[in-house]
Amino acid sequence: MVDLAYVIAGSEATGGAGIQADLRTFQQLGTFGLGTVTCLVSFDPAHDWNHRFFPVPAEVIAQQMEAATAAYDLDVVKIGMLGTPATIDVIAEGLRRQPWRHVVLDPVLICKGQEPGAALDTDNALREQVVPLATVVTPNLFETHALSGMASIETVEQLTEAARRIQELGPRVVVAKGGVDLPGDDAVDVLVDGDEVTVLRTPKVGRERVAGAGCTLAAAITAELAKGADVEDAVTAAKAFVTAGIEGRIGGRAPFEVVRQGA
Repeated sequence: MVDLAYVIAGSEATGGAGIQADLRTFQQLGTFGLGTVTCLVSFDPAHDWNHRFFPVPAEVIAQQMEAATAAYDLDVVKIGMLGTPATIDVIAEGLRRQPWRHVVLDPVLICKGQEPGAALDTDNALREQVVPLATVVTPNLFETHALSGMASIETVEQLTEAARRIQELGPRVVVAKGGVDLPGDDAVDVLVDGDEVTVLRTPKVGRERVAGAGCTLAAAITAELAKGADVEDAVTAAKAFVTAGIEGRIGGRAPFEVVRQGA
């Protein structure tokens, strides 16, 4: 039997993040991956590597979802960057058409290519329409601030409280990621699953963010869940996979390094 892992996310032109990173992760972890593209993001080397953002038309996204879900019995999906309220509308509608064993949401809230007002509208639509459909949500520290409404998150206790507040929006499981931004020597993630709290720690690998880490973690959780793992085991395995990818990160001429899946 082949384990199937499905992703709905944006394409990132340098390959370090987005659906490219997701599909590499699925492949490395032994699942058959397929994906629906929501938007195209390309960095602009001539203008400080800012984002250039192009949304895929909603009807094209709907057609991709229709084809993918008709071709295979899919019950585990990762949701990545969506980008516009129109995209979120069509994704939420598509998700509601069938039951899912797991919906893993990496709640990408900001794209630098968007105007602030458009970004806020997208954030609100994501919170209202997709977060309640998720079974697992994996916000980074910035996203944890935004979704929880907490002004300060500097300790594991505050990260845990923020995760519980996000849990109240609908998902059963929240993996709140402290990453390099939470003070201390360890990269700390807090897993809140129902009433259970698990704190996952690994020593920080450097002090700079590595592109694709969030995408890879959520994709690795998705792949492990697709293979039948329980949530805690999936998250633990995913954190080890990402840590190895950060240790083996690669760089080029862009001003950032990227996770190397399977390093």
